[in-house]
Amino acid sequence: MPLIDHSFYKPPVYLRNGHLQILLTTLLRQPESLQYQRERIETPDGDFLDLDWLRQDSPRLAILCHGLEGNSRSSYILGMAAALYRRGWDVLAWNFRSCSGTMNRTSRFYHSGATDDLETVLKQTAQSHPAQQIALIGFSLGGNLLLKYIGERPPDARITKAVAFSVPIDLSSSARQLAQPQNRIYMRHFLKSLREKVLLKKLILPSHLRFDQLSKIRTFHEFDEYFTAPLHGFKSAEDYYLRCSAIHYFSGIQIPTLLVNARNDPFLSPACFPTEIAQKHPYLYLETPSFGGHCGFLPEDRQGECWSESRALAFLEEEHFAEEKLVQF
Repeated sequence: MPLIDHSFYKPPVYLRNGHLQILLTTLLRQPESLQYQRERIETPDGDFLDLDWLRQDSPRLAILCHGLEGNSRSSYILGMAAALYRRGWDVLAWNFRSCSGTMNRTSRFYHSGATDDLETVLKQTAQSHPAQQIALIGFSLGGNLLLKYIGERPPDARITKAVAFSVPIDLSSSARQLAQPQNRIYMRHFLKSLREKVLLKKLILPSHLRFDQLSKIRTFHEFDEYFTAPLHGFKSAEDYYLRCSAIHYFSGIQIPTLLVNARNDPFLSPACFPTEIAQKHPYLYLETPSFGGHCGFLPEDRQGECWSESRALAFLEEEHFAEEKLVQF
């Protein structure tokens, strides 16, 4: 049984605050330094994606998908990559468009439902890596993207399992959750970065975009309404949320998939804890520890392995699955 009692995340008392987990993960955690090998691949629309590899000729490959405004060197990606590599996995941490340190060429950026880019990455790995087994692991926005991907199409036969942490599977309600006053510091951080990218690319962006609103934007809904939606072919922010929320694709998931959302994650709305769906789903394993924050799940010491890393590996390397699934609270 992949979800068992001793897998509960039980941090020390001083690490049980969700906001503290986020801040410590961002500011203080120091995963081991990794020497990635970078590969740049072309996309069908004339853009590029930067892929960062850790190779040791393993038949097992893990593909990591980062979160909003993250990249292959985000602490949660570095920690997961190092844990997988130590256990004998090859690792591919890919950077979404505009996130690798070099601005992408085309007018589009990335978004929560851009599964065409993940498909491009997978096609490239089929040519460049002889993996017999592929696992997909995603965090936050990257978790939503991979869950949508495996739910909207039959996956490559080499993809055997998927794991997603801290995922806003219902984008509309999560956008409202992030607009709450207690999340103001995160909203400011993300929007500052997104505004800067828009300004960097203003000369090649469509003229009909509402650049006059850029400095006035205070929420994700506003940014998505004025920029994400029109840039990527959606009618509105709500149309984008409806068409890209992973929860609407769960019925198509056909491989064992672990979704871990902490109950004290300040980014997630109640709709991001799909207990009833998981109870009836033959492949979706839902785990909702009381603690962990957003992409946190920290160990007691800054150099230790996060619980999310050991949890992902336990799920990926478990060979048998019980017919009855345990949903944790």
